[in-house]
Amino acid sequence: MTGDTRISENDLVARNVRRYRQERAMSLGDLARRSGLSKQTLSKIEKGTGNPTVETLALLGAALDIPSRRLLTEWGTPVYVQRAGEGVWTDGDATEHSERLLDEVYGSGYVRTLVLRFERGNDASALAAHSAGTLHHLYLVSGKLRVGPVSEMVDLAAGDFVRFPGDVPHQYTCLTERVVAHMVTTVPQVRQFGPTVAAAQEGARRGG
Repeated sequence: MTGDTRISENDLVARNVRRYRQERAMSLGDLARRSGLSKQTLSKIEKGTGNPTVETLALLGAALDIPSRRLLTEWGTPVYVQRAGEGVWTDGDATEHSERLLDEVYGSGYVRTLVLRFERGNDASALAAHSAGTLHHLYLVSGKLRVGPVSEMVDLAAGDFVRFPGDVPHQYTCLTERVVAHMVTTVPQVRQFGPTVAAAQEGARRGG
């Protein structure tokens, strides 16, 4: 594994550990008690300066009540764009077709697939953020569209693909008379719990 890949993975783990911990209203101390890891180790991991092992990721996953692989999966942070000319076509499992991979994400929960039609002048104002971890995966079929988080919108032409977080305010602006797009929205279903639940579980274990 190259140094750049390691840095990238450490940053990804840092974002995910911090996100899942904050969603559960857990402090570093709470997570340290649940995982058996020191606060110093957890602090380094959340800053991206740690070097978590497979065993450490397993302990964190168990403490956060998620599969450890979710800590190594992007959940709605950077905007990812694949231009029409950048797509690579390969032979599919059947010889009758070829396929172009747009994106791969790990997720479980709610998945919505739809076709969108826009007309110039009917643009929506900024849309409110959806639940945490929501991702929009949009492939532009025809026309030109400006889309994405309000602070990081990108211009797309037919054949372009973008994946962007839906858990921040976002917007669609039609740049031609009409636009048709295919969009898949994924919303992970993550069980929520707070430190009071964790404390109760710990007390029950001790009492047993």
